Amino acid sequence: MTADANQWDPDDYDERHSFVYERSVDLLEVLDPQPGERVLDLGCGTGHLTHDIAERGADAVGIDADPEMIAQARETYPDLDFRLADARKFTLESAVEAVFSNAALHWIPGVDHDAVLDHVADALAADGRFVAELGGHGNVASITSALEAELTARGHDFEHPWYFPSTGAYASRLEQAGFEVQNVRLFDRPTTLEGEDGLRNWIEMFGDSFFEGVSDEECEAILDGVAGRLRESHYDGEDWTADYRRLRVRAVLD
Repeated sequence: MTADANQWDPDDYDERHSFVYERSVDLLEVLDPQPGERVLDLGCGTGHLTHDIAERGADAVGIDADPEMIAQARETYPDLDFRLADARKFTLESAVEAVFSNAALHWIPGVDHDAVLDHVADALAADGRFVAELGGHGNVASITSALEAELTARGHDFEHPWYFPSTGAYASRLEQAGFEVQNVRLFDRPTTLEGEDGLRNWIEMFGDSFFEGVSDEECEAILDGVAGRLRESHYDGEDWTADYRRLRVRAVLD
């Protein structure tokens, strides 16, 4: 992941939220890493996709701003190169042929994305490619709307913590950073949150910033309220469904 206010539990992330990387394995086909290529995995989390890139013969390095995620990645894949670094500030000792990122960049505020893309461009060799997937416009809108309604009703401020851009907005930023955008698309990816507590687990994993300054007792009431608002439309009696929308891009340094 990238620098943010969320507190990450890497064990919980791998055990309950493995869909974050498992559902994006096909993104590696878009990247198409080649043997001997140098590839940076930006916001690598616990390192599973970095490992998959390396398994295809590339020289992969993963960076993430969360020390616990990096520690787990290093423990799981001790032969790979994982580094603690912020996507807005990172530097590499030598250029890479590709920068890859999955489910990480939406954690960075929109105001900081130009800095991210400038650093991606600086990291790439001539004609290098950038392949990324992040939350797109409308991602998990039902969940955030229910959270906003519950927080507001209880007198708490609501501030959206994520950056979910449209195709046009992100393509424009890429072009301004010196990229030629070869493909950009926004698509729905309904995602199962397993079990009766699936929605609660998801919010507790990814939604820390919603509950800053809120007591534990009040948090429980808010979580119950959100579940109540979404139960009829998003719960089938066994599992919840989150209304994921993903933005996927492939661009080359112009």
